Amino acid sequence: MSRDTVVAKRYAKALFEVAASQQIVAEVEAELKLIATAVEQDADVQKFLSLPNIDPSKKVAAVKAAFGDSISALVLNTIEILISRRRQDILVDVYAAYTKIAGEALGQAHATVYSAQSLSGEELANVAAQFGQLTGKKIIAQQIVDPSLLGGVQVRIGDRLYDGSLSGKLDRLQKSFKI
Repeated sequence: MSRDTVVAKRYAKALFEVAASQQIVAEVEAELKLIATAVEQDADVQKFLSLPNIDPSKKVAAVKAAFGDSISALVLNTIEILISRRRQDILVDVYAAYTKIAGEALGQAHATVYSAQSLSGEELANVAAQFGQLTGKKIIAQQIVDPSLLGGVQVRIGDRLYDGSLSGKLDRLQKSFKI
């Protein structure tokens, strides 16, 4: 585990504790997602935040101007601390760690469902319900279409991969013949 991951977990845990005491865990998660997505998807934002010759107060002011009232003071203060300590590069890691901590505390788990074709909302909900019974948690599912699976689904929950795809079954069958 890298040092940045450990540091990100510490920030996420502290942020979660304050959010839980104020009963705004879900709101903070949504706000962190908004910011992490913006940072992750825009190379110019990443570059701007990582430039050492720009004063941290100007970076914070730019974040405030960009997000305005869409983020709470709690999240803004956390971002300000990260930027002032020159840790803005772990913002996405803080979001990932926060969602994991919040999910565990609330009995939720995030799942990525890979399928060969797009699933309907009802089919995705059924997959989430089945894995919710298996794990004993409320599953929040996100879908990714992967035509290489040929059929079936793969579900990743945390570090576990449940492979019910046709390509996975064919791979296992092929390995059994080689023995």
